[in-house]
Amino acid sequence: MKVERIWQADVQQRVFRELLEAFSRPGDMRDLSTWVDGTTAQRAVLATLMDGEMTLADPHGRIMDTDWPLLQAKPGASEHARYVAVDGHRAPDFQPELGSLESPEFGATLLIGVNSLGDGELSLELVGPGIDGQRNIRLAGLHPDWLTRRADWVGSFPLGVDLLLSDAHRIVALPRTTRIRISGGAL
Repeated sequence: MKVERIWQADVQQRVFRELLEAFSRPGDMRDLSTWVDGTTAQRAVLATLMDGEMTLADPHGRIMDTDWPLLQAKPGASEHARYVAVDGHRAPDFQPELGSLESPEFGATLLIGVNSLGDGELSLELVGPGIDGQRNIRLAGLHPDWLTRRADWVGSFPLGVDLLLSDAHRIVALPRTTRIRISGGAL
């Protein structure tokens, strides 16, 4: 039986390094195509981050049934899971875990699948830690309610959520410290 590359330790180490870079430099697109080998970037990220201690919600059915045993994550409700894998086309219909003042690190990370990063009808201006001045990104396939809800979720910093957007091969991190403005609008 051949094991897919995303389940191999050396590939997971490389994907983890790309995740560190993405969260250190919000809005910077990281290309995982060298390692995803025909699967999606979101799936490679899940293979890298999940273990038996993590809780994972899949409200939109993005995770294949055959992946759950390999992920080893505990299935959880979207409102309480540390990680939530969602379809960016659909409006958010849950309130994720935001952490607490004593433990803001328990705020959820939302892994949001979109059509395209780098081009598309939605243009975002990003400012904040890890960004020299301002960074602009374009994307397609993100329901606008995600940005509105995110603004609410991160409004009581340090509480909040971190977003990890992904298309087929790329990822972009939007930590709770990043301020987002839709070009021509504000959030």
